[in-house]
Amino acid sequence: MELLLEKFKDQFHQLPEYNGNFEITEYRSPEVLKKIFSCIDLTSLNSTDSTASIEDFCNRLNAFHHKNPEMPLVSAICVYPVFAGVLKSRLNKLDVKRAVVAGGFPSSQTFLDLKVQEIKKALELGANEVDIVLSVGEFLEGNYSFVAEEIKTIKSVLEGHHLKVILETGALKNNQNIWDAAILSMASGADFIKTSTGKLSPAATPEAVWVMSHAIKIWHKETGKKVGLKAAGGISTTEDSLLYYSIVKNVLGDDWLCPELFRIGASRLANNLLSDLAVLEGKDFHQPF
Repeated sequence: MELLLEKFKDQFHQLPEYNGNFEITEYRSPEVLKKIFSCIDLTSLNSTDSTASIEDFCNRLNAFHHKNPEMPLVSAICVYPVFAGVLKSRLNKLDVKRAVVAGGFPSSQTFLDLKVQEIKKALELGANEVDIVLSVGEFLEGNYSFVAEEIKTIKSVLEGHHLKVILETGALKNNQNIWDAAILSMASGADFIKTSTGKLSPAATPEAVWVMSHAIKIWHKETGKKVGLKAAGGISTTEDSLLYYSIVKNVLGDDWLCPELFRIGASRLANNLLSDLAVLEGKDFHQPF
C-alpha cells in the first residue's frame, strides 16, 4: 500500500492551488435543486432515535412521496444498524436505499470481527448500503496495510452492496493525508468516499471535497473505475449544497452529478431545499422532514 500511495503523490503535488472560487448563483434553479434533493442520504443518527421515531421518519417520506409524486425521491435513508429492519418494513414500496452506519461508528474503535458481525447483522435485517469510518488513528500512524485490509475485509461481506468509507477529513490534519486516505480507500474497494461522520469538527469542508474530487478523477483516469463522493457533516442550507454540487461539477463533470456517484448526507437540508423550491415554484411542501 505504501508503494501505491507513493505512486500517486506526484499527482497530488501537481494539483492547482485551491482558491474556493466556485460559482453557485447560476445553478440555483428548480432543476438543480431537485437533482440535489435526489442525491440526499436523509439521515437520522441521534442518541434519542428509537424504533418508533425511525418508523415515523419513514412514514413521513412515504407520505411526502404520495402527496408529491412529481418530486424525485431522496437517494437513501441512513440510520444506525439496529434500525435496518425498520427501513426494510417501512420503505419496501419505495426505490430508496436502506443505508446504515456501522463498523463501530463513529470512531471505528472496535475489533474487526465485531465490525464484520455488526455489518452482517444489518444486511440480514435489510440494509443495502453501509457507511464505515476509516481507522483514522492507525492511518495517521502510517499503518496503511492494516487500514486497507480492514476495508477489504468489510467489502468482501457486502454481497455487492455499496460501501462508503468515511475519511473523517477534519481529523486528518492536512490535504496530503486526505488525498492519501482517499486513494487508500478506493484501492481497498470503497464504492464511495465520504467526508465525515458529522460528529467531529470541522466536518465537511469545500476544500476537503475539492481534494477528494481530484483524487477520484485521477483514480478514474488510472484505473477506469468510477468512485462516488459523499459530502456529509454540517451541510444544511441550499447554498451549502450548491457549493458542493459546483465543486463536483467543475472537477468531475456532469457524469458524477447523479445519486449513483454523488451524495449529500444531511438531516436538515431536505426541508431547506423544499422551502427554496416552494419559493421558485410557488408550492408549499410543509417541511415534511
